[in-house]
Amino acid sequence: MSYVVAGRKIATEYLALATIGAIGGITAFQMRGSSKPKAKPIQELSATGSKEEEDFIRNFVAEAEKEDSKKHH
Repeated sequence: MSYVVAGRKIATEYLALATIGAIGGITAFQMRGSSKPKAKPIQELSATGSKEEEDFIRNFVAEAEKEDSKKHH
């Protein structure tokens, strides 16, 4: 069986293949992701306050990591 499309006879299997290809193409286009820019990484602590504050935070984090590593070993 065939259909007449734009004055030409088109077999049903070609119409089916064209439909599957169109759906696959549209799906691939939709799944490729957005063009939004990715989030920027967090900046260093130096932009937030004084040198003393930065040193305090770094020491606090280092001590917390030491305590945490002692608990796991």
